[in-house]
Amino acid sequence: MPSNPQSLKAEPGARRVLALSTISFTLLFAVWLMFGVLGVPIKKELGLTQVQFSWLAAIAILSGSIWRLPLGMLTDRIGGRVLMTALLVTTAIPCVLIAHAHSYGALLALALWLGVAGNSFSVGVAWNAAWSTPERQGLALGTFGAGNVGASVTKLIGPALIAIVPATGLDLGLHIPGGWRFVPMLYAALLLLCSVAVLLLTPAQDRKPGRGRSFASMMAPLSKARVWRFGLYYVIVFGAYVALSLWLPTYYQAVYHLPLSQAALLTAAFIFPASLLRPVGGWLSDRYGARPVTTGVFIVMLLACAPLCLAPASNGGPISLGACLFFVEIVGISMGIGKASVYKYISAYFPGDVGAVGGLVGSLGGLGGFFLPIGFAYCERLSARPESCFWLLLGLVAVSSVWLVAVVTKLKRGVTPPALGAELSTQ
Repeated sequence: MPSNPQSLKAEPGARRVLALSTISFTLLFAVWLMFGVLGVPIKKELGLTQVQFSWLAAIAILSGSIWRLPLGMLTDRIGGRVLMTALLVTTAIPCVLIAHAHSYGALLALALWLGVAGNSFSVGVAWNAAWSTPERQGLALGTFGAGNVGASVTKLIGPALIAIVPATGLDLGLHIPGGWRFVPMLYAALLLLCSVAVLLLTPAQDRKPGRGRSFASMMAPLSKARVWRFGLYYVIVFGAYVALSLWLPTYYQAVYHLPLSQAALLTAAFIFPASLLRPVGGWLSDRYGARPVTTGVFIVMLLACAPLCLAPASNGGPISLGACLFFVEIVGISMGIGKASVYKYISAYFPGDVGAVGGLVGSLGGLGGFFLPIGFAYCERLSARPESCFWLLLGLVAVSSVWLVAVVTKLKRGVTPPALGAELSTQ
């Protein structure tokens, strides 16, 4: 197994890198997924259909996915400090422009630009992997990944800010738009403040494990089927998490007739365990290995998704709001643990290529977050069943579970080359 010499010894700056990168990622993630809540008043203001709304949210997810591989590799070459600062500043600009947009076309274009925020994940993973020791990488990457909780920030503060700030805006010497438009303006200010903190407080002498390596050598691990398998796992634990974070507010409103503030709060209840339990997943993976943890995650998700596929009580089915919330919470807990276990696979098998491999796996997971909301919308349109979104999720978990079991079974039977036998002991 290749080693990363820069990860063998912890440095005092490692904690500052972890703290500042996690704060930055939390804020950037909140911005990346803010259309999950802001899309509701935008949909009403512009008269958008459900499919148009799903595309608005999905475009930002797409942009936050396609650049993860090159940015992960670039982080290994030039360091995470410069790139994280650049992402914070770059994302502030479309936030300001969104606050002044008045057409669907303009919002689609700005959503594509705003989506760059989602690429902060691959930057932060590669940055923290370079500064953490191998035996603690699972916990470090899990702690950083807990920044996914940023998805709940807009859901918690968004409805309140929309209600409190008058639609006419605020005049503080500089006119600030009100209503839903105040939220992206607030985020723009916070992004710029955070960029200054990262630049001033993280170590100026950054770690660059990919410096001097050719891009061809950094891309070499991506030819392994194992990497793509990890990517599918990440579609389940991250892509579906992103999709549900965007979808659940409208689902709760449409199916259980809840107001936006309550629907957003219940969605935040799903997001919190799906994010904050990521360090627990990293610790479990450090202790027991990525394979048994991921296997357990898939089993629990299958059991929780099955009842969610039944009709909700509002449509004459057996699933009450309480039952729905319970099983969605179980799915969220499983995703939080599984997101960390998948990245433990990466740091265990590709410690010197976390930027490239983590970037590709993150891209695949992010693309899942792009396609799934669109898939949810079309499933509902074709079936006229709102719970059909869970049919799609159940199918994906089932496919991933079968692939995982098939691979492990082949390894145990010695069907694969002996070189892959190590997977049984380290997974």
